[in-house]
Amino acid sequence: MIKKLIIPILFVHSWLLSCSREEIKPNFVFFLVDDLGWTDLGCYGSSFHETPNLDMLASGGMVFTDAYSTSPVCSPTRASIMTGKHPARVNITDWIPGDDPRNRRLLGPEDNHHLALEEETIAEVMKASGYRTFYAGKWHLGDTGYFPEHQGFDINMGGHHMGQPPGGYYSPYDNPKLEDGPAGEYLPDRLTDESLRFLQSVQEEPFFLFLAFYTVHTPIQASRKHIDHFEKKKQGLGEEAHPLLVDEHTGSTTINQVNAPYASMVYSMDENVGRIIDYLNETGLSENTYIIFTSDNGGLSTLRKNSVSPTSVMPLRAGKGWCYEGGIRVPLIIAGPGISHGSTNVPAISTDFYPTILEMAGLEMMPQHHIDGISLLPLISENKTPERDAIFWHFPHYHGSQWTPGAAIRMGDWKLVEFYHDGKTELYNLAEDIGETTDLSGEYPEKAAELKALLKKMQDNTGALIPVENPDYQNK
Repeated sequence: MIKKLIIPILFVHSWLLSCSREEIKPNFVFFLVDDLGWTDLGCYGSSFHETPNLDMLASGGMVFTDAYSTSPVCSPTRASIMTGKHPARVNITDWIPGDDPRNRRLLGPEDNHHLALEEETIAEVMKASGYRTFYAGKWHLGDTGYFPEHQGFDINMGGHHMGQPPGGYYSPYDNPKLEDGPAGEYLPDRLTDESLRFLQSVQEEPFFLFLAFYTVHTPIQASRKHIDHFEKKKQGLGEEAHPLLVDEHTGSTTINQVNAPYASMVYSMDENVGRIIDYLNETGLSENTYIIFTSDNGGLSTLRKNSVSPTSVMPLRAGKGWCYEGGIRVPLIIAGPGISHGSTNVPAISTDFYPTILEMAGLEMMPQHHIDGISLLPLISENKTPERDAIFWHFPHYHGSQWTPGAAIRMGDWKLVEFYHDGKTELYNLAEDIGETTDLSGEYPEKAAELKALLKKMQDNTGALIPVENPDYQNK
């Protein structure tokens, strides 16, 4: 299925065969999809979306059922992937630049609008270790002077300050870091073309390729190649083709997947992931390449009251912007040499990628950098469960999804969600109630108090900033 490009393949496969495995550093391909929901893939349960390439990748790798982003919005998670640190620790707790209203009860804390250059990113470590580093797609971690090329990537194709494609998904892109293509060119195809050109330029050096699709972030613009297929598929649903909504606080959550344009975008993304995998297979690079596939936050399923969202993440509650499971639980597939095949329900989170990649590459751990992450390699290669007390989320800002400032923590099967706006705390048992439908805080007050205290301790440890009362707020 891979498209042949005009540029000749420069990688010399005989070099790989002539070297002992101990002398060869593994390669890395990291796929990060924007706003991809937990159930947006076939291998995660979707029947309306189609993702044959990712389903195949999942069958040959490790699928995480309980993987999380460090934030329900994009920039904080991206900062965590790059640094191995919790968003609160680098003080990027909202999408950049955020939209903190001045007429609500609370004022969100002032957070950073770029990833500090003082942070040693995973790309900088890999580059210093002899890797060629390449970035394509969404960056959203700062403006001029803070782009990928300033954070350890040799090449940057399309990464700049905006969180969505400024010109849309069809050329002209209006992207300062990506030249326009021919009329009708689709952005996921172009970013994959650039990634393949990079791979074809690689000779003896190992590579670290980071492909961050802008897909499936709004605007929802269908893949023209695939939209007819999903429109027909939607028609075949009959009465079930209508979007269904349920209330979520002051907003509404879509609970079924029936958006054909969105489905075509998911399919296009999957198609382009397949093009990369095909190239790795055809050149023999797959034998020595680790692939990581994940999302930066939950799917966009919750918006203002009576608003229809493009996807659903049922049975999870809410979606992007929320610290309920729907906003933070994401797909995660890891495949490569020595990786077990199957699935695991051991929780993993975005800060784990930094130390995992270091260990996969045979590099020394750098706990002073990836202070909030743990390596997943022992889990996915030797089935050794890592030690970790809890994971937490800190989102002290208002969001268009109707989320109000708050935080959450998971310890074992227990999950606590705290809302600062109205002072409420909710407790759930995820093993029995993955949809977070039954608040158990009244039934188990001691457990709620324990988690709340641990959440506060973890917030203090990372320097998390808490919203403050708005002195100008008038509750009308």
